[in-house]
Amino acid sequence: MLEDTIKALQDERDLLARDLRERTAQLEALTGELQQFTYAVSHDLRAPLRAMEGFARILLEDYPAKLDADGKRALEVILASARKSALLIEDLTTLSRVCGKPFAPACVKMEELAQEKIAKLREDAPTAVFAVGHLPETWGDKDLLAVVWEQLIRNSVKFSRQKNRPAITITGRTEGRQTVYQVRDNGVGFDPTRASRLFGLFQKLHEETEFEGRGVGLAMVRRLVHRHGGETWAEGKVNKGATFFFSLPLRESAAVR
Repeated sequence: MLEDTIKALQDERDLLARDLRERTAQLEALTGELQQFTYAVSHDLRAPLRAMEGFARILLEDYPAKLDADGKRALEVILASARKSALLIEDLTTLSRVCGKPFAPACVKMEELAQEKIAKLREDAPTAVFAVGHLPETWGDKDLLAVVWEQLIRNSVKFSRQKNRPAITITGRTEGRQTVYQVRDNGVGFDPTRASRLFGLFQKLHEETEFEGRGVGLAMVRRLVHRHGGETWAEGKVNKGATFFFSLPLRESAAVR
């Protein structure tokens, strides 16, 4: 009886392992197709955008006397739209390249990684005060997690720069079978009823005239954390700052891929 039970469990384990391999292969194939699609689209769109920008610039620079104020304004709108579209294409290409990078798991010293990103971003926030608590080590891809830290810290720097003394606090803790990391700032915050939009691609809660950006950074964070088998979420209030969280499973339960 016991032998039958053990055999049944082994068969179930083998079935689950085979199913996991098949799903992983399907995911890798789909990721490859999406990357090829993104690169193809970006390549095909860049050429007409460059043509639009080039000819609009020629009209503005070589035929100014033949254009009235409305004509010049229309060409300026075309130029601005072409530049913005080119930047969006660049963002999509970057997102595809980073998220499609082969996964190389290892032990990652998260505290060192966060400090490296802070040092890199200090020029953008000379008055900011950074406080880094103990950040437990984790198991994952160092390069991908470096992108996560850079995007989250950069996000906090950007939305707290209007403060006289921007304050950004980074901490981590172990909860059950996962480690939770958080980046908190004292910036402009956000309407909590719109929190579900934060990690969506090209989703922005503030006007571009207030804060630069095109809504790609946090979308990238979510995708990279999901590749590690983790989750992302955020808490905040308008003019009361924001806190961004991401969780990663402990090594024995990590769903890395």
